[in-house]
Order: sequence, then C-alpha cells, then structure tokens
Amino acid sequence: MKKFNIRKVLDGLKEVSSSTPSVQVGPQENHLIQETLQSDHFQLCKTVRHGFPYQPSSMAFDPVQKILAIGTQSGALRLFGRPGVECYCQHESGAAVIQLQFLINEGALVSALADDSVHLWNLRQKRPAILHSLKFSKERITFCHLPFQSKWLYIGTERGNIHLVNVESFMLSGYVIMWNKAIELSTKAHPGPVVHISDNPMDEGKLIIGFESGIVVLWDLKSKKADSRYTYDEAIHSVAWHHEGKQFICSHSDGTLTIWNLRGQGKPIQTITPHGKQPKDGKKPEPCKPILKVEYKTTRIGEPFMILSGGLSYDTVGRRPCLTVMHGKSTAVLEMDYPIVDFLTLCETPYANDFQEPYAVVVLLEKDLVVIDLAQNGYPIFENPYPLTIHESPVTCCEYFADCPVDLIPALYSVGSRQKRQGYSKKEWPISGGNWGQGTQSYPEIIITGHADGTVKFWDASAMMLQVLYKLKTAKVFDRNRSKEDKGSTETSDEDPFAIQVMAWCPESRMLCVAGVSANIIIYRFSKLEVTTEVVQLLEVRMQYELNDIESPDGGEPALPTPGASPQTSGPPSHPSTSSNNSDGGNMPCLKVRSTPLKQSAGYQVDLVVQLVWVSGEPPQQITSLALNSSYGLVVFGNSNGLAVVDYVQKTVVLNLGTVELYGSNDPYQRQPRSPRKTRQPSGGLCDINEGSATSEDRCKSPTSDHRDNSFSRSRSSSVTSIDKEAREAISSFHFSDTFARKGDSTLTPCLYVGTTLGTVLALALTLPPAGEQRQLQPVILSPTGMLVRLKGSIMRMALLDSTGSMLPPAFEPWFEPNVTADGEEREKVRKRRPVSVSPSTSQDLNESQYAVVCSEKQAKVISLPSQTCIYKHSITEASFILRADVVQMSQGVSLACFCANGHIMTLSVPGLRPLMDVNYLPLTDMRIARTFCFTNLGQAMYLCSPTEVQRITYSQDTCENLQEMLGELFTPVETPEAPNRGFFKGLFGGGAQSLDREELFGEISSGKANRSLAQHIPGPGGLEGMKGAASGVVGDLARARIALDERGQKLGELDERTAAMMTSADSFSKHAHEMMLKCKDKKWYQL
Repeated sequence: MKKFNIRKVLDGLKEVSSSTPSVQVGPQENHLIQETLQSDHFQLCKTVRHGFPYQPSSMAFDPVQKILAIGTQSGALRLFGRPGVECYCQHESGAAVIQLQFLINEGALVSALADDSVHLWNLRQKRPAILHSLKFSKERITFCHLPFQSKWLYIGTERGNIHLVNVESFMLSGYVIMWNKAIELSTKAHPGPVVHISDNPMDEGKLIIGFESGIVVLWDLKSKKADSRYTYDEAIHSVAWHHEGKQFICSHSDGTLTIWNLRGQGKPIQTITPHGKQPKDGKKPEPCKPILKVEYKTTRIGEPFMILSGGLSYDTVGRRPCLTVMHGKSTAVLEMDYPIVDFLTLCETPYANDFQEPYAVVVLLEKDLVVIDLAQNGYPIFENPYPLTIHESPVTCCEYFADCPVDLIPALYSVGSRQKRQGYSKKEWPISGGNWGQGTQSYPEIIITGHADGTVKFWDASAMMLQVLYKLKTAKVFDRNRSKEDKGSTETSDEDPFAIQVMAWCPESRMLCVAGVSANIIIYRFSKLEVTTEVVQLLEVRMQYELNDIESPDGGEPALPTPGASPQTSGPPSHPSTSSNNSDGGNMPCLKVRSTPLKQSAGYQVDLVVQLVWVSGEPPQQITSLALNSSYGLVVFGNSNGLAVVDYVQKTVVLNLGTVELYGSNDPYQRQPRSPRKTRQPSGGLCDINEGSATSEDRCKSPTSDHRDNSFSRSRSSSVTSIDKEAREAISSFHFSDTFARKGDSTLTPCLYVGTTLGTVLALALTLPPAGEQRQLQPVILSPTGMLVRLKGSIMRMALLDSTGSMLPPAFEPWFEPNVTADGEEREKVRKRRPVSVSPSTSQDLNESQYAVVCSEKQAKVISLPSQTCIYKHSITEASFILRADVVQMSQGVSLACFCANGHIMTLSVPGLRPLMDVNYLPLTDMRIARTFCFTNLGQAMYLCSPTEVQRITYSQDTCENLQEMLGELFTPVETPEAPNRGFFKGLFGGGAQSLDREELFGEISSGKANRSLAQHIPGPGGLEGMKGAASGVVGDLARARIALDERGQKLGELDERTAAMMTSADSFSKHAHEMMLKCKDKKWYQL
C-alpha cells in the first residue's frame, strides 16, 4: 500500500494557489527517495593510456622478455608487450628521455634524461616504479651502455669522460676513463662528447669509445690505457660491432660508412657511401646527409645485414625519410611516412658474440611505429596490433559509451574487418611479452572519435584495452573538388572542411548522426549488406535570423502556418533560388553533395544529408548541439541562430525556429517585437512548423527573412557582454524523453527539452503518427509548452529520473536491417519504446512522478514533474565554469559527474545534489582536453591528454580497488637462452669470448670511492613497495619471503645504525668527561 505523504498534499495546494511555481530547495524532500550513493563509492585514479607516445625520443627492446620501451620528450615512458599489454609511467622532472637500456631478462630498465639524471625502473610490478636515481651535477650525459648480464653501467658525458655506475646500488665507481687519457697526448683538440660506448663481443675487457669529432678509441679496462686509436676526418654518429669482435663499422656526418679492422692501424679497410653517386674518374663521391645510425647483424647462412637511417643525397629534395637495408649485393630503400627517431634490429640471441640472426626491424617514427619483417622477400611490415592510429587525422571530438548492447562490438568488428589492408607479413607480431590482466570487468565499452578529415572511428574499449573496430569516412558523401564559389569563408572550413564537430549515437538502434564544421549533418543507418545509393538524399535548410524581421520570405502578407501545412520549399538543387536582397546567389551550402552514385560497403551507410546554406552572402553558423532519437525518427540540431528538427523517416524539416522565437510572448529578456507573423501565433512562439513529405530534391527554407545579425561568432563559454546579450543566445543542448509535457499533466508524451546558452530550458511536446505506414505519411507535430526552468550559465546536460530516482533512458527503436527487400512487414517493424517506470494507469498521485535533472556550467537543479517545482538546487562553481557534465549510472545509483575548467572533477548525488567527490585533478592546459573530456556510466571517463594519446580514468571506488588485477603484467619468468658454445679449438687455443671480473676492477676495493660532488644518489619510491607489487606474481611465496628478509635486514640495519650512534655518543661523552677531569684536576673545590 502506498504511504500517504502530507508534504505532497501541501505542495499540491501551493501549486494550485500560486501562479508561478514556488521553488522549495533544501533537504526537506530528502526522505522521498532513499539515495544509495555515498562519497566512499567514489575514488579518482588514472587507469590506462592508449595511443602513440607523443613526441618520442628513444627506444629499447628486451630480446628475452620481448618488451618494447619508448621514451618521450616530456619524460613519459611507454612499455608495450603483447597486444593488450601496455603501461605508462612518467618521470617527475618531465625532462626528455635521451636513452633507454633494459637489464635484459631482469625485469628492470635504466632511463637517462636530458636533465643529466639516470633512473632504475622496477618492471616486476604492474605499475613500474623508480628504485634508484642518480643526478649528475658537473657533467652532461650523452650516452649509456649496459652490457648483457653485467651490473656496471657505462655513462659517457659531454666532456668526453666515462663514469661507471653499479645498477644494483646505483653508486658511482671510482673507476673513470678520462678523455685526455683516451686520446693521444699530442692531440691538443678536445675530441668532443662521447657518442658511443660498447664492449668487444669477444673480449669484455676491451671497450670501444666513439667521440663525436671522429676519433674511436679501443680502451683496455684492466691496464687502464688505450690499445688503439682510429681517426677519421668526419664526425661520428654511431658505431656497430661484427659479432666476432675483429671488425667494427662507423657511420659519419657526410653519409659514409667506414669499416675498420681492430688490428689495422691508420685507415679504414673500406669506405662506403650507400646513397652517393660514384664519379667515373675515381674521385670521392659527393657528400650525403648524415647516417644517424648503423647496425651490423650477421647470419649463419648468407650475407650479413647492414641497416642504416639517413644518408640520402642532398639532391633528393622532398624525398621522404628512409631506412636502408643492405644485404649482400642488394640494397633496399624503405620510405617512411614520418622522420625516423630511432630503430632497433630484433635478433634471435641476446648474446653479442653469437651470430645475430636478425628477423625484424622496429622503426620508431615521429608519429608512428613500424615493424619490418627481414625474413620475407620485399621486407613487408607487420600489421600493428596496438591502437597507435588515434591521431591519423587530428581528433576533433569524441564520445564514450559503457555498458553497450552485447551484440554491438561483434557487429562493428565484422564490418570493420573487411576494411583491413592486404600485404602484411604473415608472421606473428614479434613484441609478445607480458601477460594480460585477470580483471572481472566484462561490460562492453565503445569510444567513438571524430577527426579533422571527416573520419569517424569506433573503438572497442572493453577490459582496459583499445582496439579499432570500424572506420567511417564521411567525406565520401561530398565532392572533393570544390570551386572557389562553393568554398566557405571561415578559416576552419578552408583548412578541414570535413571536420567532425558533434556526434550523436543511439547504440540500441545503431543510428548515427554527425555534424561537420561546414554546417552539415549526416544521418547514417547501420547495415550488414553492401548497397549502391543512386542519389544521396539531401535537405537544405536556411537558418538565418534577425531580431527585427520585417517581412516574410515571399514579401507578401505573412500567413499563419498551421499544423499539416506543406513545407516551404524551393526548386531543385540545380536551380538555387535567390531572394531580392541576395543578388550573389547565396543559397549555396559550404560543401557540395556528390551527384554520382555512391557505393556503400557494409557498415554505416548514409541515409540523409542536411545542409545549412548561405544566406545574404553570409555563411551559416556552425552546429553547436545535436540529438537523435530512433524511436521518434527525429534529429534536432542547433546553433547560435536557432534550431531545426528533421524527420529522417519522411526526409523533411518539421521545425525551423530562431532562438528569439523560442519564448513567444513569455520572453524573459524583453526583446524588441518580432514580425507580425510571429506575434500573432496562437500558441505563443514555437509554432513555425513545416510538415508533410518531401522528395530528396526539396529545399526547406527558413520561414524568416534573409536578414541576420552576423556580428557574433560564439565562443564556448557563455561569458558575453550584456549589451548584445539577447542576440547571442545559442542552443547548447537537447534531450528527448517520454515525460509530462505540461504542468499538471497526467499522461506521458514524447517531448524535446531545449537548453540555451543563457540558462533557459524550454519544452516541446511531440505528436507522432502511429507506427507503420502512417508514420511515413502523416506529419510530426511539435507544440511548445513553455519554459521549464532557468539556471545560471549555459545549459550543459539534461536527464530524467523516475519516481524511485532511477535513470529514465530515452525511448529507442531496436536495430533492424535497413536493406532487406522483403515485404513491408519485415522492413517496417513495429517501433518499440522502452517502457518507463511510471505509467498513467498506476500513478494516481502524480505530483512527484518524475524528476528532471538540469546542469548548467555554473549550477544544477532538480525539477519535480509534472508540478515543475524546483526541489533541489546546488551551485557547483562560482569562480570557474563546467566544461563537461553527464548524468551517469553507477552500479550503486545515479550520479551527476562534472569536469570544471579549473581542473576539478566532481560528482553529486541525484536527485539530492549532495557533493560526493571533489578532486583537483588537472589544470586545464589546452582546449583539447575541454573538447574531448567525456564521462560515461559505471565510473569511467576519458580525454585526449596529447594529440596522439587517450587517457582513461575512473571515478569508481570498485574499479580503483580492482585495478591491480585488471592491469597486465610486463615481467614474466623466462629462462635466459644458453650462451653460445665456444667450440673445442677455440677453448683450447683461447679464441673464444674473454670474460672480465668487473666487480674486482670497478669495485671500491680496487678503484676507490667516486667523487661525491659528481652525482647525487636519490632513493626511489619503488623500493620495498615495488617488491610488494612483485609478490603478487608467479613467485609470490619466494618474493614474500624475500620481502620479510629485506624488512628484517632493514630493521637490523636500523638497529646497527642506532647502536653505532649510541657508541659514538658514548665515546664523545667519555672524551668530554676526560677533558673536564684534566681541567679540574689541580683546582681546589672553591675554585671550581
């Protein structure tokens, strides 16, 4: 039995006695709905980062673990394993990463930064952390080298010196190779910075040091002197060994490669200019661009590989960057789309003294990552499984959908898989390390990105991964060759005329609507069948308004439009109409829709194009808001001039209205009177309605005149001057729903809520024809029902709740195949509406049947329907403004999530508007974040943190707690391959690899202590915490035992330190006591 509520009765009496709704704000209504969301349900944390590392600067690969690391110019570190295993870390300083070195198969990584710091990362935990750091203060780091299975890291500096660091303790050795000892004493000039260090593959005691000026030194570590020096008159960029340790190769700044015998003095045994033109008279070839890097890799069977970047001749102007692969007598020049940052050759063995057997080359470009298969003819590339193409064209907008219908991702994948390119390598992706997370989060998530070239991409974002599903090219709808007359004068239209500005998507019906920067709207249906569209259906709409309209479009006596009237249309598109004051043929759209048949493959297929046309020589204003409802068959869009409602079933415009006309006689801003035609409207404003069917060639004209005030180009914020305020009101948001259209209504009707930039929410009631054949013929009628509420600032988001506080999703139509040619019944399925919680038959007491949640850029209000009483109000921000707000479904209830321009992320309970979370997350550094930030259900959010990367975050406590399980593992226990067999004769005659006891040579006993002022050791935060993270892995028990021992050792160490301190204190006390005794020994008691 329903409880009797005296407050409801009193509210009802107040509503009857008062002509204006009384606003009751406060906690007195709180007992009506028991809110389940509490502040402890919310916690904010970053989850994963996807996309290509922005501005990459360095790269490293672990050949045993098969993990790739990329460092960036902003100090970021991205680690990649098998598809789906990704990790992002950040150096606090933000300095560029100049070099990376893996401790191969140890689960650790060394990074060297441009601020002369070196860091050791622990990769044995799911979120890697820094174990140690070393900050150099007197020398600049230029090159690092860490030999395989060695714990001593060589660090070369700008001064030409080499220091050694123990990677376990991160302490400097006293052993230093000074530049003046390395080069001949007779050489007075400084050799320049160290550009290369590597040990001889066959003799660990011999080190090759490359100086920038062109000098290479073979240094004997034991005797601490130079064995040989090799001089060339061109600067060196890189050095590479032959695996037998008898030869090495250098790349130079003049585009040459020099090959040297270790024992050959003086000149190189061979000089090659790979891209130089060989003169016939035997002279030196013309110099080429520098060869920035060379790698020399041997194979057991066949010729060795020489792989290099750069070195092209100077006369190849405009040629793309190239990677050159020299194999025997063949030379392959592989062109790249972007400049090469670095490349690495992947080999079968981690041992430098064995045949390398190269099988692939990883090429890091400025905006892409390419992996080349060396084993196949023609060197095909591997198909990249990582989501690195987000930035293929700049992202202009995005939307995020969690908990989608389960059949949606397979449907998109099936049509997207047909779009894949051919000609990739047949082999498996070689970067295959790590393991996937074991998360329980299983709901489908989809991210949609709109791009500057008109592309729309659908991404599967489920389970902390990201994979492209399907790519839609909207520019195909338009003719590419636009004449000067057709071009829009706005800058954005000239640069990227097809750029996507706003998107609306109905996941259940799979209907998609996109608005472009050239004031065009395209409506798409999803089909699994290929189709050829002979004529793309087009509607052209004129949306140009002025406050003082003085005449109707035909110049005669204005007529009253009545429901059912035929639309005002001009002639076919080939004969654009011109009005008397529009002599320059201003009825043109910004883009021309293609007139030839359009072949549309399976996936999203264009159903209708709507274009705003030029009027009076002025381009149309860009679309600022867009909404779609598949159940009603309507799309609504708005800009700074007004709004238009399109019936995409009948392909007609059913409403085209200026912003000023929204209010009718109830205009709160007291604007100047409008034309007689509008002031005589019986329904008071929203009734310039065009109904009826129209062909694809119909052009729907605005019912207003051609005059307009074009002085306003709307910015995102609603901070406008009061002088011209009323002329600047734009449409900012829409919401379709089945609700109570008017105050005191007892039945639910389809409605459209319209939000404006001046904080007004207006309602329109929709009268829809019955489903089936009549829906194709009878008109849709929109009736104004007045203003619902006003808030401070632009309206951002609107939503409806039922009487229990549950979210009421908009009605939708289930997806059906649009290209089925069966009978009408199959094609015209009965449109189903999702039932709402409150039905008129069961709700006799209708005062509180629904709640409308409205959020502006300053505040939020909750309106009780149908009484239209404001029951809750909350001021979200005063000093700043909200950039994005969404009413989201959490697992425990409904919440309002807001992202503020000052960087705060906030959540409020609904309907009570209690603040539940407020975190100062990030300062708004650029408009990219403002443009791309999205909240979605179940506590997920995302934004573009750089032009190439998506950052996903969660504000759900549940997700934060389970995040450790969801994340993949980078380190997996793998046995290190066996060292190459030395062979009987090599062992007998000493021809194999010579080992070196580095500990004895570089340790403190033999080399002494390092200069303390040279570098400062900084313990990292990932010490014991990192060990604890590793304890959850495969070797958990051993790791836990190790932690216990470490903690015990740490405590014993602390005890030893305290004991030593006490002993020192006791010694000091004894000393002072002895001094006092000597001082007072010969004095009498009265002299003391």
